[in-house]
Amino acid sequence: MSRPTANPASHATPHATRWAGVPLTDRRAERRALLVESAFRLFGDGGEAALSVRSVSRESGLNTRYFYESFADTDDLLGAVYDRVSAELAEVVGRAMSEAGDTLRARTRAGMAAVLHFSSADPRRGRVLFTDARANPVLAGRRAVTQDLLREAVLTEGWRLHPGSEPIAAVVGAAMYTGAMAELAQQWLAGHLGDDLDAVVDYALRLVLR
Repeated sequence: MSRPTANPASHATPHATRWAGVPLTDRRAERRALLVESAFRLFGDGGEAALSVRSVSRESGLNTRYFYESFADTDDLLGAVYDRVSAELAEVVGRAMSEAGDTLRARTRAGMAAVLHFSSADPRRGRVLFTDARANPVLAGRRAVTQDLLREAVLTEGWRLHPGSEPIAAVVGAAMYTGAMAELAQQWLAGHLGDDLDAVVDYALRLVLR
């Protein structure tokens, strides 16, 4: 009786099968996205201590060599996590403001509500954007850049709606709003402001636009 011949496909590794037929650039992009998503879950649930090359690779189902295909180290990866979450927030806020109309009050309120809701709807987002961004140097650096961009966006929005504003007053107002919004989100996520988002936003709006 002849021995059964082995099916070559049966010896293919899971990773080889997984990427079969996928262009190289698409493979890399998909693996990078898997690592970022895995790091988001690990960091969001367990903080910095939960993040390592091995834990992220295991969570994403990838060999550790694929980690270094996209990232130099876990700091580099954590920066990518922040970038992804902040880009998602920017999209949500932009959409909310565009749907709110064209008055300063309506757009400001929509933006505030969107930030608070987005950050608390999934606590892992809040941890990346605000809660741990104070202590972690990677997140703190990213957050500083984001706040600079937000301040410039607030200035642009203010001048668009009120072109006759005094320049110094506009700059001061933008700086105060940017810092206050970050602290408001921090306190909201910590549970110090209750659980009525609309009430919090209304109070904040009165202070900002009084």
